Amino acid sequence: MVLLTPELLQAVMKPARYTGHEWNSSEKKRDEALCTFVLSMPDVYEVGMSNLGLKILYEILNRREDTAAERVYAPWVDMEAEMRKRGLPLFSLETRTPIREFDFLGFSLQYEMIYTNVLNMLDLAGIPVWAAERGEDVPFVVGGGPCVYNVEPVADFFDLFVIGEGEEVLGELVSLFVGWKGEGRPGGRKEFLRRASGIAGVYVPSLYAPRYEENGDFRGTERLDESAPAVVYKRVVRDMDAAQTMEKPVVPYIDIVHDRVMLELFRGCSRGCRFCQAGMAYRPVRERSVDRLRALARNMVDATGYDEMSLTSLSSADYSCLDGLVDDLMSDFDGEKVSFSLPSLRIDSFSIGLADRMQQIRKSGLTFAPEAGTQRMRDVINKGVTEENLLDAVSAAFRKGWKSVKLYFMLGLPTETDEDIVGIARLAKKVVDCYQEITGKRGAKVTISVSCFVPKAFTPFQWAAQDSLVEFERKQRLLKENIRDRAIQFNYHDARVSRLEGVLARGDRRLAKVIFAAWKNGARFDGWSDQFHEEYWQDAFDALGVHREYYNERERERDEKFPWEHTSPGVARAFLRSEWERAARGELTPDCRRGRCTGCAVCPTLGVRVIDGGART
Repeated sequence: MVLLTPELLQAVMKPARYTGHEWNSSEKKRDEALCTFVLSMPDVYEVGMSNLGLKILYEILNRREDTAAERVYAPWVDMEAEMRKRGLPLFSLETRTPIREFDFLGFSLQYEMIYTNVLNMLDLAGIPVWAAERGEDVPFVVGGGPCVYNVEPVADFFDLFVIGEGEEVLGELVSLFVGWKGEGRPGGRKEFLRRASGIAGVYVPSLYAPRYEENGDFRGTERLDESAPAVVYKRVVRDMDAAQTMEKPVVPYIDIVHDRVMLELFRGCSRGCRFCQAGMAYRPVRERSVDRLRALARNMVDATGYDEMSLTSLSSADYSCLDGLVDDLMSDFDGEKVSFSLPSLRIDSFSIGLADRMQQIRKSGLTFAPEAGTQRMRDVINKGVTEENLLDAVSAAFRKGWKSVKLYFMLGLPTETDEDIVGIARLAKKVVDCYQEITGKRGAKVTISVSCFVPKAFTPFQWAAQDSLVEFERKQRLLKENIRDRAIQFNYHDARVSRLEGVLARGDRRLAKVIFAAWKNGARFDGWSDQFHEEYWQDAFDALGVHREYYNERERERDEKFPWEHTSPGVARAFLRSEWERAARGELTPDCRRGRCTGCAVCPTLGVRVIDGGART
């Protein structure tokens, strides 16, 4: 057990990040468990504690009598310095046990800029960073989360990955481990990994090897063990009502990013936005019933005391029974001063009446994501909304007393022109003018947040080139020059970070040495603007002779093999290519929940059905 002295805790900011013992945390006796599992999002406590997936898995694992699950997050830079100075190993929150003493260490990989934190945490834990160098006395390192749809850049650091949804897979993995352990661990680490590869949805990188052409182009992936599947398809929870989930969230002692109850309405999205990896990879839509959601809401509020609840999903306003659910929840919690919110609103499914009812207790600003400033560009990305939809939505909101609106856009989308960029400024100005027309006065606050487009694996834009740094910065200046109304606030992302993300998002295993070198140079918390150091990464690329432009600035060939295609969310390459070509023509593809099947192939490939409003289609 690691001792946290008052002297140590007084030397760091927010010591409650490391003390544990929060309400609803689980503190089982580790020596009575047949399997010990420590879960982590490799980011600071406030971010990691806000991750819904880890909350669910933590509770599911701890319901097993044979398993003790604990948590660990990335120590902030001040705590890391103190730990290294004092020779303290990375430890769990619940029992302050050194991480090296667990059977499994599971990382949720939420975004690519978190990769150096993984290496840093492994090093702090005393676990060899490279999987090939690990002996029998260290945990199995497991990866999961959104980044698993191309984990090749970090594959050499992990023993295995869970592709897709983990509620069922982790239980099967633990059961396999308990059985193997009971047999006396035959064949050691390698044999367990070989057996684990037989679990649907588990990818063991050491059983596969990438092959390259003489010119360096990726040629394909070779299986090194015939028992390993040729393609590892994602695991998917077929019935959200029947699935185990979180009912007693851990309540932190300090503010976290999402410090509220998170009620997950459904999984998946069928809108088909062509830039969105989650929309493609998390298919199909599977809704929870209203009765199940009401029961979960009641349990979580009672177990935590929270007075705020977020109705979460990729597109929460698309929940088929949303109006009735909100009415039921407000009735269920009448007099308890519990407020409800939707984290994101689609312009075309926005209901001001619904928003007004939801914010009776505390009213905040409204957030919409038009994504592009012109209709041509919105058709290219298959957004399926119009300027009229946006203006109708904000007009209704302004009439009800709202005055603050936030709009999300992207720069650098395929086929984008300067006219599309200027269109963002014009659209924001129309929203400001709309407020003045309705109220007869100024006072609106319109914030536009503009990110840099990053092409992702398993999207129609996986073939696309990413803009250069010079071009991104030129476009940001162009947009800024065209915003002339002081009621419009312009926020934009650091294009250097987005460019690096673009390299890692579609990279191959050769990037592992770059990530390792950047970490050795000092890279960590790369997703934090005040911690990101471009020079650490550039020095790594230069030292290894790796040209980052190869990974993100070239348009991929039609039949080019991709290093991520031996794992799959089930969406067909032919469908993605068709969508890429439809994007070039500016053609829309309808939502399969509202019309015919669009042929993405997820349902037949994975043997799963859409569940919409309780009806199976």
